[in-house]
Amino acid sequence: MREEGPWGPPPPPAPAPPSARLSLSLVVLLLLAGPSSCWCCQGREGGAEVARMGLAGDGSADTAQHLSNSENGRFSYGVASSPGKRASMEDFYEARIDDVDGEKVGMFGVYDGHGGVRAAEYVKQHLFSNLIKHPKFITDTKAAIAETYNQTDSEFLKADSSQTRDAGSTASTAIIVGDRLLVANVGDSRAVICKGGQAIAVSRDHKPDQTDERQRIEDAGGFVMWAGTWRVGGVLAVSRAFGDKLLKQYVVADPEIKEEVVDSSLEFLILASDGLWDVVTNEEAVAMVKPIQDPQEAANKLLEEASRRGSSDNITVVIVRFLDGTTGDKSGEDKETTNDQNS
Repeated sequence: MREEGPWGPPPPPAPAPPSARLSLSLVVLLLLAGPSSCWCCQGREGGAEVARMGLAGDGSADTAQHLSNSENGRFSYGVASSPGKRASMEDFYEARIDDVDGEKVGMFGVYDGHGGVRAAEYVKQHLFSNLIKHPKFITDTKAAIAETYNQTDSEFLKADSSQTRDAGSTASTAIIVGDRLLVANVGDSRAVICKGGQAIAVSRDHKPDQTDERQRIEDAGGFVMWAGTWRVGGVLAVSRAFGDKLLKQYVVADPEIKEEVVDSSLEFLILASDGLWDVVTNEEAVAMVKPIQDPQEAANKLLEEASRRGSSDNITVVIVRFLDGTTGDKSGEDKETTNDQNS
């Protein structure tokens, strides 16, 4: 997990909560979680779990995984994923095209695990499968996404109930249905589009020090404190995630969803874990991808650049290039304006 929000270094620590309440709450959390609690970028699991990730098709501990681009006439995509400098790999991704009620649907996701791979692996295996089964997937896609995120989170918590170590995962997903692009996000993986030549973030990183996130956590009886970065209960550096059962009252899996119209002004989408965004800005990423028509080559480029800049985390990049935005008339005709809809 990244240690700073996308807007620069964190502010000075806020006044601490009453010491008795803070100490008791923190001690209880750490005792429940055990010595390898979900401190971001710490307590990583390796060994057998890395092997399972390799079998799942998301890379191994010593090689980058590349997914050849695929094209369906409306968009093409490419994926690159690497453990980077870490001994274990906790990133997962999904890229698929399905036929749902006669509609060709593109579904793309990046899942960054913490406290091991269990949550990220589960979300990869079940989130989209649950989504396409939702009765409102075509008719009310936003509602279907929101309900499926929470359904999948609940199912994971039930399946993981016997585990003594906590595990969680971010999720940044993009669903293409007809001329609609719906981006849903939980945690600090991020989605950025190039629209009209400009870099636009279509998700926000969920950090505990954000005013609304902190208020939600405190209203639920939790607290946010400084421990190298702002953390929920002094433990977790993201405020929304799948899993994290010991903090579930405060760390929700409710996605924020944004919708874009897929037209000639929408050129491409970048979905990536914070291993990229820790060292590459939104604008830099878009500038690097823009001249590269092959999305696989573009994904490789971003992964290599993040590695060159010294990213200390796992790195996963998904590029989706919309063909209307790259094969249309380049003579300077005015482009259609896209309407944004926030959930």
